Amino acid sequence: MSTPAHAPHLDVDVLLDDPGTGIIVCCGAGGVGKTTVSAALALRAAERGRKVVVLTIDPARRLAQSMGIEKLDNTPRPVPLPTTKGRRPRTGGSLDAMMLDMKRTFDEVVESQSNPEKAKLILENPFYIALSSSFAGTQEYMAMEKLGQLHSQARQDDTYDLIVVDTPPSRSALDFLDAPERLSSFLDGRFIRLLLTPARGPARLMTAGLSVVTNALTKVLGAQVLRDMQTFVAAFDTLFGGFRQRAEKTFALLQANGTAFLVVAAPEPDALREAAYFVERLTDDEMPLAGLVINRASPRPHTDLSAEEAITAAERLHDRDPSSMTAGLLRLHADRVHIVEREGHLQERFAASYPSVATAVVPAMAGDVHDLDGLRAIGDLLAESP
Repeated sequence: MSTPAHAPHLDVDVLLDDPGTGIIVCCGAGGVGKTTVSAALALRAAERGRKVVVLTIDPARRLAQSMGIEKLDNTPRPVPLPTTKGRRPRTGGSLDAMMLDMKRTFDEVVESQSNPEKAKLILENPFYIALSSSFAGTQEYMAMEKLGQLHSQARQDDTYDLIVVDTPPSRSALDFLDAPERLSSFLDGRFIRLLLTPARGPARLMTAGLSVVTNALTKVLGAQVLRDMQTFVAAFDTLFGGFRQRAEKTFALLQANGTAFLVVAAPEPDALREAAYFVERLTDDEMPLAGLVINRASPRPHTDLSAEEAITAAERLHDRDPSSMTAGLLRLHADRVHIVEREGHLQERFAASYPSVATAVVPAMAGDVHDLDGLRAIGDLLAESP
């Protein structure tokens, strides 16, 4: 399917080949194919000579299977780049893949910021275990934490020159950018410090008001949960400020010139509305937006026969022969043309609202992507998008 004439073209190969591009962040609503697009971009970049690591947050764990790896975890795993279909990877290119383990990443932060005794006390605390495993925004925060770790490592030992990040699936377009600040604010907030003062200070400092609050919390949470929270804060106290600093550092990294955001969407109203929120938020936060990828677009029929012409011909054939298979095929063609036209109108409306956003359109594959050849095909379609 062609891109609307007034939408700037997103040249994926120019983006991947630019040595100044050090980070590509693929973001968008859940279910639009961010993981596949991220993996395809990473593979194409590696085969074009870049040293790439792709970080995915993929609950279905399809990426490992697609890349021929038994499993992915919090450690980068090499992906072989064999010659295929007459195409040989450029010299120097390499690809590693990893899947975010948010609790392990949180543990690594704790271990790196405290001595072994304090780290053990924190890691074994029930409140910390719950926080690091299921607190709203933890996955998004830890994805950015892992990005920061990878970027720092790459600068130190020249491991990678491109990091591709597949962001967590979010119900809201704003979760990804808000999570680091939200989590660090929670951990560093005055409110939680005020509520938990009894765990860290002499009893004489506790006011009558705090006693009322503590008693109320005990009734709601239970005495043991409150004690776990107090113990956690007492042990975690020296690390609070560090989380805010790390969040601010990562936010600055996302705004840097070497970072490029790609918004991934499907050619559907809800997905494009979500993409619009991302574009506006990235623009407001001065994040470097490279463009929009419209994934799984309906392929344009190979004939120029219009839907109306197809329906007219189908009706004539049906009048002559009600069992005509050709009439049925013509109706299917008409339905397909209507879908293509509807998707085209949606793209045109988006382009009219955001005329400066470069766009690439990837037609839907006939089947699921389940191997490197499938990812290469997606990469080719991304690069060939008109």
